[in-house]
Amino acid sequence: MGFYLAAITLFGLRFRSKDRSLKNYFLADRQIPWWAIALSIVAAETSTLTIISVPGLAYGGDWGFLQIVLGYLLGRIVVCILFLPRYFRGELLTAYEVIGQRFGARLHKLTAFLFLFLRAAAEGVRVFAVSIVVGIAIGTNDVVSIAIICALTLIYTLEGGMAAVIWTDVVQMILYVAGTIVSVVMLGHLVPSGWHSIHSMAATGKLTIFHFAFSLSTTYTFWAGAAGGCFLTMASHGTDQLMVQRLLAAKSLRESRIALLSSGLVILVQFVLFLAIGTGLYFFYGQAGNGVAPSNPDRVFPSFIVDDMPHGVAGLMVAAILAAAMSNLSAAVNSLSSSSMVDFYLQWRPATDERQRARISRMVTGFWALLLFLLALMSRGGGHVVEVGLSIASVAYGSLLGVFLLGTLSRSATETGAMIGMIGGFALNLFLWKQPHALSLNLISTHIIFPKIAWTWFVLIGSLFTFLLGWVMSKVFPDKNAHRSN
Repeated sequence: MGFYLAAITLFGLRFRSKDRSLKNYFLADRQIPWWAIALSIVAAETSTLTIISVPGLAYGGDWGFLQIVLGYLLGRIVVCILFLPRYFRGELLTAYEVIGQRFGARLHKLTAFLFLFLRAAAEGVRVFAVSIVVGIAIGTNDVVSIAIICALTLIYTLEGGMAAVIWTDVVQMILYVAGTIVSVVMLGHLVPSGWHSIHSMAATGKLTIFHFAFSLSTTYTFWAGAAGGCFLTMASHGTDQLMVQRLLAAKSLRESRIALLSSGLVILVQFVLFLAIGTGLYFFYGQAGNGVAPSNPDRVFPSFIVDDMPHGVAGLMVAAILAAAMSNLSAAVNSLSSSSMVDFYLQWRPATDERQRARISRMVTGFWALLLFLLALMSRGGGHVVEVGLSIASVAYGSLLGVFLLGTLSRSATETGAMIGMIGGFALNLFLWKQPHALSLNLISTHIIFPKIAWTWFVLIGSLFTFLLGWVMSKVFPDKNAHRSN
């Protein structure tokens, strides 16, 4: 594992460039081939959260999580049609510059600030997730594990910029796909009669994918997956700088679309593999003599890797998980830095020369790495980490997506109206997230039960509320920005 940490850091440092422009540092001079961007997108979506927590979902339940992937595929199509053409109209560095062009500086900064908040909070959970694996593998506590990850990632991100981020993504994806396939094969050898036996035993319910009953309180249903997953992907790939920055690094709009659509097919295959591992682990630990599985489902797969795999294979898997973590962290730090620079610093100091911009960009990158380290320490807690990460993201994604839809679909929307809608949508999603249980309301003679909403509905509800409230408030507060170009 030590060899891998050193090797991937040195590999990332290979992408240092004498070109100190922001376009090169944050977009790799838009010279990345579509297939590398596609693999980078997949790597970001199948992060450490996926590797250790999705198997835990299948271990404790069924394959219902796969319903969300259907929505992921639909959402990609919408992003290709609705958002990507706008991003390629000019020399944009961040997604939120589009909002500034459409509405004005106030909403530009508000959307960028919400992204910074969203990405920092969600990434803190991701970094903590990999500390689980590092701690199990080398026996360090959470603080030391998180510090190792953050320090080594910062080294090559500071020097290599977006080019280092994407190409290390490609390497880490190849590595964790290889490790995943090896894990599937190993489980087939460790369970008597292999995968044929696992499939036969799982056919009683562990492989169930679709749940068609409609419920706002149930996390994994067909309706929550198709609609909620679609809106989640529209937000994550259409409004989140972490993904938009990758798409903007493509050579053209056409290549950007190909990268996004092709990544969806790979994502589907990868989720199937990770869910299969979880099902296999359920029957592996259910047999006498195979030990006792950890009580926390998120620790089942990492414990299996360390305790039951041959040392060489275990080392491969631990390296794969570390690769995913470091790549995701580098992308997050780079996107946070780009938004901080373009959406805030350059709005304040537009006349700064390129040399000064490069120096400030690296300082901001270091600041975000330190902050993510602190947030990761605060993220230690219960629950499936993949669900915690996605629910945090969903709280802010709803209002972000609502504003982007408002600016794209409504010519009469105003900056003031959109800001009110955005704040209202965020407040609503924050309430839904923090709502402890179903609420009982008595209105005059009517008794109403307000259910505890599952996180899979947050983005859909938040974006629609933001859109409707923003549209209404735009009628109440018309302003001079109402007719900016769409």
